[in-house]
Amino acid sequence: MAKNTPKSSDTEMTFFEHVEALRPHLVRSIMALLVVMIAAFLGKKFVIDLILMGPQSPDFITNRLLCHISHWLMNDNTLCINQVKFNMVNTSLAGQFNLHMQVALVTAIVVAVPYLLWEIWRFVLPALTPYERRKSRMFVLYVSLCFFAGLCFGYFLIVPLSINFLAGYQASPEITNMIDVKSYLSTVLTVSLACAIVFQLPLLVYFLARMGLITSAFLKRYRRHAIVVLAIISAIITPPDLFSLVLVVIPLYGLYEYSIVVARRVEKHKAQAEAEEMAQSQDTHPAPEA
Repeated sequence: MAKNTPKSSDTEMTFFEHVEALRPHLVRSIMALLVVMIAAFLGKKFVIDLILMGPQSPDFITNRLLCHISHWLMNDNTLCINQVKFNMVNTSLAGQFNLHMQVALVTAIVVAVPYLLWEIWRFVLPALTPYERRKSRMFVLYVSLCFFAGLCFGYFLIVPLSINFLAGYQASPEITNMIDVKSYLSTVLTVSLACAIVFQLPLLVYFLARMGLITSAFLKRYRRHAIVVLAIISAIITPPDLFSLVLVVIPLYGLYEYSIVVARRVEKHKAQAEAEEMAQSQDTHPAPEA
């Protein structure tokens, strides 16, 4: 989509013209990813040792906070998770180098999300109407905020709870855990990114409601089902205590309720727009006199 291309069937672009218009956006996006990837590769002590290895440490902020809450509320160590820092092993010759490269790439993608979204928005911008441009102006900000909010929720809450449960789980006392570093980092990254994607739910509901594929009444009708599903997911990834379960369920359920609010607002705006359009139509074409 070339810039300043008029929206007309006479100037409709071919497939190859679209590819040519997309090329500079792809080049800039790849260059941005390479720059951040190099920085992440060079800053391995910060990215790997501090960020990715942090949730398994007793000094991690979530682990310390839960332990303080446990001492304050229950006067015991029930919520003290990840109190023993475990050692990890690498089982392949090039394992650590490959892992280093993968971590740098994932870090680059995560950090560059706002810029990548901005390039996507710039690419589709010429094809939008003035109304669509005005409505999509905050697209990058909203998606980025939801993405990083979900990422932080997963990293600071779900990841420590998951590590505590999985690392301490025993199918049999005869089995000794030798945790592979690739498995550990894969869990941290997967859980964090999954939460980042889940937090796009309000935006997804917004677009589905705009298209008429989902309504606030539908979401309300299946509210109880949503609570059960969220409770099951939370029970799987949290330690076997009620406090941790509630700690995870409440934000996720809040996200669901906010999605209902979003759908309701979309329906309200659509109803107002239809009413205004009908009023204009009646003013333009008045009913014939009897």
